[in-house]
Amino acid sequence: MLIAFTDLEGNARVTLRFEPGDLVHHRLYGYRGVVVSHDPYCMAGETWYQSNKTQPVKEQPWYHVLVHDSGGLSTYVAQSNLEPDESGVPINHPRIGCYFAAFKDGRYILNDHHSGSCSI
Repeated sequence: MLIAFTDLEGNARVTLRFEPGDLVHHRLYGYRGVVVSHDPYCMAGETWYQSNKTQPVKEQPWYHVLVHDSGGLSTYVAQSNLEPDESGVPINHPRIGCYFAAFKDGRYILNDHHSGSCSI
């Protein structure tokens, strides 16, 4: 499902391709993950952005993603670098239970209440 909303600077429409619980695949680096949350544009600082190898456009949705089989890593990724992961295979990450209650039909279902130990 796509969600559109008005950004903070005016009437521009931003279309999200992914929602929390969606499985994604990074186009360049090949890793899989699950979306935890999103921002309407890059909210990271300039130092972080300049250290990012790909430096995609900041003015697009960016996603917080738990990375599969990473030992617990999460990442912040521009929408242009993501595509749907249609494998239907669950993500192996130690913080899955912080955010999600179940895996059903190829996507994760959000918890009603996040525990205090959840952090992106």
